[in-house]
Amino acid sequence: MNRKSGFVLVALLLAVSLGCSNHRDVMLPPRIDLTQHELIGVVEFDSSEEGELGPLVTRRFTESARRDQGVVRMVGFGSRADVVASVGQDEWDAETVKALGEKHGVRTIVIGELTISDVKPDIRVSSSLRSGSLSAQVNATLAVQLIETSTGASLWSTSARAKRDVGHVSVFQGKEIAFDATDPERVYGGLIDSLVAQVTRDFQVSWERQ
Repeated sequence: MNRKSGFVLVALLLAVSLGCSNHRDVMLPPRIDLTQHELIGVVEFDSSEEGELGPLVTRRFTESARRDQGVVRMVGFGSRADVVASVGQDEWDAETVKALGEKHGVRTIVIGELTISDVKPDIRVSSSLRSGSLSAQVNATLAVQLIETSTGASLWSTSARAKRDVGHVSVFQGKEIAFDATDPERVYGGLIDSLVAQVTRDFQVSWERQ
């Protein structure tokens, strides 16, 4: 490489370096400002699995949704069935939503549904062939809505899918499969975190290179 070519190369590298230095990461506010929807009622999310999975995913959702929102006033309710009964309705519908809003003074309600499906176990049986343990790959879907209590209309909705390997599962004689429902966080914690991260993006700040 001659001297002239060397100068040209240095000039190009310097130009690229200076050009890159002009770029910066800009913080963008959450797409949805939850303070505009206060007071917000959170109905315990439905779950296709028994045990404490519903309360766990509800808690993880509210924590993640509020993370970048500052102070947001929320009030927690029981399960959807408990809510229906508490306002003297027979089923979950727009009238139930309106009645809940009037009774508790909430402008917006959050509801969600977690569905666990397509369980594919990896069985490891003990030498006695009477019991054993397994891990399992599961597919899960989390669907969430914000509902306006004055009209019963859906203001926002989203859903997410994730697939994870979960442990702490038992298999018994007769091929019965049982998940550890007493400690859902140990079994499903990673799966729930993945789903919640996806459905709460609109409530969190984001970054854009400019």
